[in-house]
Amino acid sequence: MTVAATLAEIAREAGVSAPTVSKVLNGRADVAPATRERIEELLRRHGYQRRRGNQSTQLLELVFHELESSWAMEVIRGVENVVREEGLTVVLSESSGRLSLGQSWMEGVLARRPTGVVLVLSGLDRTQQTQLTSRNIPFVVMDPAGDPGEDVPAVGATNWHGGLAATRHLLELGHRRIAVIAGPSKMMCSRARVDGYRAALETAGIVFDPGLVREGDFHHEAGYTAGLELLRMRDRPTAVFTGNDLQALGLYEAAREQGLRIPEELSVVGFDDLPLARWVGPPLTTVRQPLTEMAEVAARMVIDLARGNRPSTLRVDLATSLVVRSSTAPPQTAG
Repeated sequence: MTVAATLAEIAREAGVSAPTVSKVLNGRADVAPATRERIEELLRRHGYQRRRGNQSTQLLELVFHELESSWAMEVIRGVENVVREEGLTVVLSESSGRLSLGQSWMEGVLARRPTGVVLVLSGLDRTQQTQLTSRNIPFVVMDPAGDPGEDVPAVGATNWHGGLAATRHLLELGHRRIAVIAGPSKMMCSRARVDGYRAALETAGIVFDPGLVREGDFHHEAGYTAGLELLRMRDRPTAVFTGNDLQALGLYEAAREQGLRIPEELSVVGFDDLPLARWVGPPLTTVRQPLTEMAEVAARMVIDLARGNRPSTLRVDLATSLVVRSSTAPPQTAG
């Protein structure tokens, strides 16, 4: 194993000055790409890590893959609850819908030198993880889109159990033809919810029908489009489990266009329990995902890491729970 090198030794090996290495460490743009790459490789190879205390502005970086929904507001609220107590300030950034973050974002973070980074539905590749580690900037992934890796701190929810509970509720009401409008298949949380849906069906002795599954993108429009497809089927479903509340609202609109009453002719279950779920008509039965609490746990975890405290576990999954309102009812009997 290579002994950790000092900044001066890395500069000497790279054939550059110590200030040039410092520029790379601090995310400065005025370094030639080839030189930057050579220095980053040496930092990785030598396991360089900036001493704690040489960095850290009073900022906590909160990174979303997109910021346009009330879902994000619940997360922001949770992080704010924690940083307010700690005397920190939140910096928001967005990856424009991408689940991976570009180098320009990384350079900005290195220049800002935050206390820590919380990434929501986003991920870092190994190179980016190493870059943050070498600068002693801890990071935590909340609701990871993919497998973050065993060594990456992550906070999530019991998505599989939520999908199971939602579908079991519909089965207990008497529904047998239950569709699902999932989120993106590339997201781990979405796949887990569908797996829970499928497990509930199979436990009840109902054969899983892939023709009743639609993939959405967690936005209203996807719920509306997929909802129209499902509700126009000759043998349409009597109930639909949607991967999140926003898609449930899109499904509500599709049902209105098709002249179907909720819950009399169509039962709907969402996921998240956003504040708006209580105020739509009819109020939405949904699976509560404790977004604010998840954000609080992630923020506290990254602050603890910044203080040099290793958490007892790197993976925390908070419990989901079914919230029954007025959008579900037993299916109508023929005749």
